[in-house]
Amino acid sequence: MTKVTARELAKQRITVNAVAPGVIDTDMTRALPAEAMARLLEMIPLARPGTIDDVVHALMFLCSPACGYVTGQVIHVNGGILMP
Repeated sequence: MTKVTARELAKQRITVNAVAPGVIDTDMTRALPAEAMARLLEMIPLARPGTIDDVVHALMFLCSPACGYVTGQVIHVNGGILMP
């Protein structure tokens, strides 16, 4: 959906991007059993959950002039969990 929308709105010079957070330290992840969180952390190369600030910084980049030529992208804020 991000890529289709980005292609459609590019004609109007509108950029479209998305942020896909991974395991982020929130009330929801704090409610996970300790063993489940430990297994998740083993899969994350940075070996820690992300923070709200990690997600906010990605969003701030996408909203800044520095991102003016970036469109159709999904920014994964996940500590590297999806790396091959």
